[in-house]
Parts: sequence; C-alpha cells; structure tokens
Amino acid sequence: MSEAPQQMVTAEGHLVSAVGQGTWYLGDDREAREEEVAALRAGIEAGMTLVDTAEMYGGGRSERLVGEAIAPVRESVYLVDKVLPSNASATGTIEACERSLRALGTDWIDLYLLHWPGPHPVAETVDAFESLVQRGWIRAWGVSNFDPADLASLPATPLVNQVLYNPSRRGVEVDLLPAHREAGITTMAYSPIEQGRLLADPMLTAVAERHQVSVAQVLIAWAVREPGTIAIPKASSVAHAEENAAALEVALTAEDLAEIDAAFPVPTDPVPLEML
Repeated sequence: MSEAPQQMVTAEGHLVSAVGQGTWYLGDDREAREEEVAALRAGIEAGMTLVDTAEMYGGGRSERLVGEAIAPVRESVYLVDKVLPSNASATGTIEACERSLRALGTDWIDLYLLHWPGPHPVAETVDAFESLVQRGWIRAWGVSNFDPADLASLPATPLVNQVLYNPSRRGVEVDLLPAHREAGITTMAYSPIEQGRLLADPMLTAVAERHQVSVAQVLIAWAVREPGTIAIPKASSVAHAEENAAALEVALTAEDLAEIDAAFPVPTDPVPLEML
C-alpha cells in the first residue's frame, strides 16, 4: 500500500486535508452559479475545507462565488488566494489583497500566494506579505509556479509552493519536490487530472477498475501519495465534489504505482517548470 495521504500543518498549527478544492473557471457561467456554490459547500462538508482561488480567475468572479459559498462556514474553511505578479509591488500587493477581501466578503485570507514570478522584486512582495500578516488580513504567505532558482531568490521560506503536478507533468520530481522537502515547503498540486486530458488513459483506467473507482480518484490519490503534498481538484457539481473527497480513501498499491511510473516516467534531467 502507498502511505496514507498526509495533512498540511498550517502557520497556526492546524491540519488541512490533503485534498482541497480548486476554483479555476468557477463563476464564469451565471447559469451554473447555484450548482457551483452547492458543489463547494458539499466539498467542505465532505472534509475538503481548503478552498483555492485567485484574483485572476474570471477577473474576480471566482472570488465572489467562493465568498458566497463559504460565508455560512467561514470559520471552518482554509482560504487560499493569489495576487497577480503585475500587482505584487509593495503598495500593489496591499491594494490587491484589500480588493480580494471585499470580493470574498471576509476579513482574512488564510494563505496568500504570489501567483508566479513577475516584474517586481520578490523581496518587496514578501515585505508586503509580512505587513499583511501584521495587519491580520492574511495568516500566512506562499508562492505559486516557482522553480528551484525562484525559490532560492526568496528572502524567507514560503509555507507553500503551488505547482502543476500530475503523472504527465513529473519534471518537478527531479529537483523541485526535493527542494520542497529539504526546506519544509508544502507542495500544492494544481490540475491533478490535467484538466481532464488523462481521464481516458487505458492504463489509468485499468488501475481505476481494479479499485472500483474513477480515473479522477486514482489521479488525486496519486498526487497525494507522499507526505507534504495537497491536491486541489475542481468540481462543478455536488456529485463530483463528493467523488473528489472520496479519493482520500483510495490506497494505491506498489503495483499500481509501478504501472504509472512505467507509463509516465520521471524525466532523467531537470526540465523547465511547466505551467497551465
């Protein structure tokens, strides 16, 4: 059996489930809004209390949807948001956070990330993050889409680095994930099912059939198979959210993992960090 999925220890010493909820593209379809809100709430009720969003997603539409969904249960939600690199100057970070707080309808963000490296010095952004912590607007900060060199440029250690990670995107295993483990940085895996492109893979389908689960559940279980990793799949329906949460119960065997390794081998040399 693979190891049981681990939980992230937050800056406040709390535990967060190894499977959370992503919201990229949620809020874009007005007709789907009610169902998407219900899906997020169902996911929270099923234990996926980490909810990830960003000011970039739909120009704030995702944040507003998330705010509506979590309002009745805000105290039990671990809320993650991201600032655009173009906004991440000393004053711009503060202003962006204030806008996001208004859109979310909340007084604080649990984890605030720099969405990817950008034009402003990272030391300036981190100083702004620390100011936001002091103000009580955020509880902790991290980064997203940072490669090993980007991490080395930071003046302090982020709580999290959110990166693209699934069996078809294993370059991070060569150098980035070892750097995370050495520094005690939690890996947050976005697009763990490669936006659906892996769902028809024959080998993954065979693994799923052995466990009598879906391919998506296999992929989520694979993403969180080792300590220190959280996956944030998206769900747009209640049934889908409940299915994602149940992936925590899937225990992949050594045979499963060997088959996945054979079909999706880790690169032999470092590769540029991939993004979607």
